[in-house]
Amino acid sequence: MKWTTLFAATSLAAFSASVLANETVTMHKIDEKGLGEIIGTIQLADTAQGLKISPSLKGLAPGQHGFHVHENGACDAKEKDGKMVVGLAAGGHFDPNKVGKHEGPMGHGHMGDLPALQVAPDGSATQVMTAEHLTLADLKGRSIMIHEGGDNYADQPKPLGGGGSRIACGVIK
Repeated sequence: MKWTTLFAATSLAAFSASVLANETVTMHKIDEKGLGEIIGTIQLADTAQGLKISPSLKGLAPGQHGFHVHENGACDAKEKDGKMVVGLAAGGHFDPNKVGKHEGPMGHGHMGDLPALQVAPDGSATQVMTAEHLTLADLKGRSIMIHEGGDNYADQPKPLGGGGSRIACGVIK
């Protein structure tokens, strides 16, 4: 009887830990009006190798897209210089150490750098990736942003990897 109770308690603790170490983020297209249609989800999970990112997305332009954690848990447009900027409420890339550099997920730049999102010719993105430098706890209350263009993991020739406009966003709870 004691063995069964111990096993059940251990199994429950392991189950609870695994549930707490996962998060599903609903991703939306974004525009000047805020959130648009849902384009899918991203599963986040802590692993021994870092944060596992499992996208299940559709409706995106094929090719590589900049993919980042942004500092605020918001996806709305915000006014800047008298003009509404799509997704600006998300703030900048997550940079808790204030390094101010964009060096990609393996570099020593800001922590918001994720591996580039690869979108198939049919507009879907399902390639699982890992961000070794992040945990789920780092992301609570932040957002995940998909940019229009690719990411060269540098600040040259364009800042922040040159990804361009913000096109899709999801809030991490």
